[in-house]
Amino acid sequence: MAFKINPPTTPPATGGTGVIIAPATSRAPSPSRPTSRPYPPRERQYGNKDDKDDVRLNERIRVPQVRLIDENGGQVGVVATSIALQMAREKGLDLMEVAATANPPVCKICDYGKFKYEKKKKEAVARKNQVVVKVKEVQLRPNTDEHDLEYKIKNCRGFLEEGDKAKITVLFRGREIAHTEPGYKMCQHVIESLKDVGVVESNPKLDGKKLIMVIGPNPLAKKK
Repeated sequence: MAFKINPPTTPPATGGTGVIIAPATSRAPSPSRPTSRPYPPRERQYGNKDDKDDVRLNERIRVPQVRLIDENGGQVGVVATSIALQMAREKGLDLMEVAATANPPVCKICDYGKFKYEKKKKEAVARKNQVVVKVKEVQLRPNTDEHDLEYKIKNCRGFLEEGDKAKITVLFRGREIAHTEPGYKMCQHVIESLKDVGVVESNPKLDGKKLIMVIGPNPLAKKK
């Protein structure tokens, strides 16, 4: 029987460190990704989506015609949007949409920066003049002693004089709920003690194991 002897193969190179070095393989280069946007970024304009009021201005008004109001409040009439925009640009102002639901929409020539400034100023004045009434709770127990009761009535008086409401809560525990008369008497005592600075907005009412009533500031007491 004849044996076929294969020719010796060349051992792979080790690089002198015993580590087999793999032969270099040719790999197709991956397509390079663009490092920049294929189109220039849009210029930031007034009235973009970042604005809370989302007012349409200038090029964002895309209807064919508008009912135009000039910078002095005069009625110009219905004109093409392109003409209205050109009129605003010639005066160095903006074309602002003020009534989008009208047919055609109503637009005004104005200084949008000044418009936003005056709007924020008015909102700040409105927040300053806004009266915020808080409800502050005072908790009692049917067996609260006279000294603690008078101290908490004094706290309620301070709340009412500052313009806040006082919520008086009488807490019952265990079998105390079977005898609510002391709680009602305590609430009546609080009402009589605060009648010069407060008015009862919610009469004593039993809610579960709580007797709750609300006293608000007396508007006549503030005038004194």
